[in-house]
Amino acid sequence: MGREDQIEEREVLDSIFPEEITDISETAYKVSIILETPEHDPDEEQPLIYLEVSYPEEYPDVAPELNISCPPNAPKNPRLDVQEDRDFLMEALQPTIEENIGMAMVFTLVSALKESAEVLMQDRANLVQAQKEMLAKKAEEEENRKFQGTPVNRETFLEWHARFLQEEQDEEQRQREEKEAEDKKKKIKEEKKLTGRQLWERGLAGKGDDEEEGEDALQAVQKLKIAA
Repeated sequence: MGREDQIEEREVLDSIFPEEITDISETAYKVSIILETPEHDPDEEQPLIYLEVSYPEEYPDVAPELNISCPPNAPKNPRLDVQEDRDFLMEALQPTIEENIGMAMVFTLVSALKESAEVLMQDRANLVQAQKEMLAKKAEEEENRKFQGTPVNRETFLEWHARFLQEEQDEEQRQREEKEAEDKKKKIKEEKKLTGRQLWERGLAGKGDDEEEGEDALQAVQKLKIAA
């Protein structure tokens, strides 16, 4: 009974997948499945995966032996890695297997695998798209923030007013200190100039040098007289 069911199922599968099914042995074959690319990856190449099926003697009263693979040297797809995702995809097939024990189930398994793989790819594409949108929104908010002033309310006004008064006080203090320093310099210059004038008016300026020159001249005349 089991082998007859297997042969009958295989004949049906040949009519459904005339180009997709390939024999591995008398009781084993693989079905190629072309996956649709995610909504956000329209330019990506459609990935191809295989569902390998091997009939145990008791199939369909027991589950078929399954494996998921991809063509050798297939280009790496950014949303699906068969080696890393195989366990997840195999686990996703278990409910379908359990629901169809006792019946031909390979066509249903092919459909379930295709759906699970495409949903996985779409979820990953959605995550990447959401991240891109979040970054774009953040960049837009940052750009808009450049053209927005600080919202005015009582608290921000009081903070601004306090800073304004402090800046005015600091500026007044700076101007006072500069004026005091300038006045001090001016006073020193005036005192030096007044002292020099007073010395001149009193005939004191250069007095010490004239007296010394006079004494030197007197001594020179006396020496000449003695020598004569």
